[in-house]
Amino acid sequence: MANCALIGGETAEMPGFYNKGEYDLAGFAVGLVDNSKIVDGSEIRVGHKLVGIGSSGLHSNGYSLVRKVCFDTLKLKVEDRIPELGKTLGEELLTPTRIYSETIRHLIKDLPVHGLAHITGGGITDNLPRIIPKSCNVRINRKAWETPPVFTFLQEAGKIGDEEMLRTFNCGIGLIAVVPENEAQEIIERLNVLKENAVVIGEVVEGKPKKPRVIWE
Repeated sequence: MANCALIGGETAEMPGFYNKGEYDLAGFAVGLVDNSKIVDGSEIRVGHKLVGIGSSGLHSNGYSLVRKVCFDTLKLKVEDRIPELGKTLGEELLTPTRIYSETIRHLIKDLPVHGLAHITGGGITDNLPRIIPKSCNVRINRKAWETPPVFTFLQEAGKIGDEEMLRTFNCGIGLIAVVPENEAQEIIERLNVLKENAVVIGEVVEGKPKKPRVIWE
């Protein structure tokens, strides 16, 4: 039996972008998935590893803050070349979002993936807890991956705190797979073969009262 799922997201908030009388047209997609193949997080347990898959850049999230930093604060133009990025600002901002559907399709054919979190608006801080059981938290090593230059540039130029960065941007991790500990290395190797930059960034831990769902180290 197959379930029908509506796959979409919220309407983006883009203050200062549209002029009076302009509007945005949003679309959606409908997909089918067999019940037996649904990745719903129900098998996530304490000890599972978090495998982070690298992003290609901003992934179209946080652009209100990007515009404020780049255009309002720094007074940059899209054709300005940014030494820290090795390209023009326009080239960086138009970098296509990495799409992981084919990668994940190949991965889950014969390897156990118990949870998937797409790191969009809200960053890891808001997106990952949505798939983690209420009895669990996650511990993440912030130094496990290298932050792409665009995020360092924005943080320094805008004097943005770590907490806001991690809640606004993907900061270099576009997708997180929650996998059994004994399968993590093979999954990383498979992802590398699929030309993805993957690394273990943390683990699922026991939930504790008054602790944040995401514990940064």
